[in-house]
This record gives sequence, structure tokens and C-alpha cells, in this order.
Amino acid sequence: MPALQAILFDLDGTLIDSLADLAGAINRMLVEHGYPARDLEVFPEYIGDGVRQLVWRALPEHARTDEVIDACLRDYQRHYESGWHDQTVVYEGMMETLTELKARGLKLGCISNKPHRFTTLCCDYFFPAGTFEIVLGQRDEVPRKPHPAGALEAAAALGVDVTRCAYVGDPAIDMSYAKNAGMFGIGVSWGFRSVQELNAHGAQVIVHQPRELAALPAMQIA
Repeated sequence: MPALQAILFDLDGTLIDSLADLAGAINRMLVEHGYPARDLEVFPEYIGDGVRQLVWRALPEHARTDEVIDACLRDYQRHYESGWHDQTVVYEGMMETLTELKARGLKLGCISNKPHRFTTLCCDYFFPAGTFEIVLGQRDEVPRKPHPAGALEAAAALGVDVTRCAYVGDPAIDMSYAKNAGMFGIGVSWGFRSVQELNAHGAQVIVHQPRELAALPAMQIA
């Protein structure tokens, strides 16, 4: 059985706790358009399927027209632009774990449904240069997760077979993504979604602290 050669990570809810800044930008957008703000507690269910879906879910049902969504999306991105790192932090222990994984020879990458520009901004700001060998956010020309296109692109760029990659994430969509691409799916319990959701969608391993990821280089996968 082969060993892992690369580990690819989701961003929001896996590497960084960005919930407050995402929610803050959405709520500023909602109020600006005359809609009620949402409680922070509902946002974990809104995040993970891309920025348009985030805006769609936050809007009242009667306002979910393409015209309104387009306008709100532009304003959400403007508000997020001005505050994307105000309260966002790297999860405790993650930085040390990534350093150890790289020292053990693992290739690291980040693939997110967050727009590509913000994905690269976050990775460049919160992590030392060279931490990730590839960073891919959502791009119009590439289907978003759980379609496997981004995973296959990343594996090719890293020079590894996608079946020798693990994908680490916190929502169900990430476990479906891993399965669709033929990667080893690892769910994290500290993110925005529940362990029950991760297990129900095919997580092969659940980790409860970032340091548990350091055992992965020795993991043999089928």
C-alpha cells in the first residue's frame, strides 16, 4: 500500500478561523441593502459552497433573484476586502503542524471554494512564504468543489498521483471532494461543521487537533 506524498487543505474552518470576518462582511452587506443581519451562529451552515451560495443563503428568500444576488455579491466582496483579516486567526497548533509536515517531506497545498484572490491573500498573509506549493481558490473557468478538477490540477502541478494525496477539510463537501478525486478524506472536528456530517459523507479519518495530522506521513493508504 502506498504512503501519502501530498496533503491538500481546505482554508476556512480548516486552516483558519475566519467565521467572524465572513459574517461581518455579509451582515454589513445585508444592512446596506435593507435586509436584517444574521446571527453568527447560522454562518457555519452558509459557508463552504462558494461565495455566491454564501450570499444566496444569507439573503431573505424573497430577495434571492439573480439581480439582487449579483448586486449583493459585489458589495459583500467590497466589505470583505476591507476586513478579511480583522478577526481571522490560524487555528492553534496548525502552523507548527504544517512546518513538521514539510520537514517530513510532504508537499502541501490549499484548495478552497473561496474566490481565488482572497484564497491567495489569506495564505500569503497568515502563513510563511513557501508553506504551500500550490494555492487554488474558486475560479470561473474551473468547477468548484466537490468537482475533482481542482484536485487533479493540484496533483499534476505537484507531480504526484492524486491517489497519493490526502484532502483535509471541515464540511461534507470536502469529504465528497476527496472521494470524487480519489484522495484520502480527512475531516477536522474544530471547523464549522459537525463530526456527524463528516462521517456521513465519507470521512476516512477524523482528527481533533492539528497536531494529529503530523502522523499522516507514516499512514498507509489503500
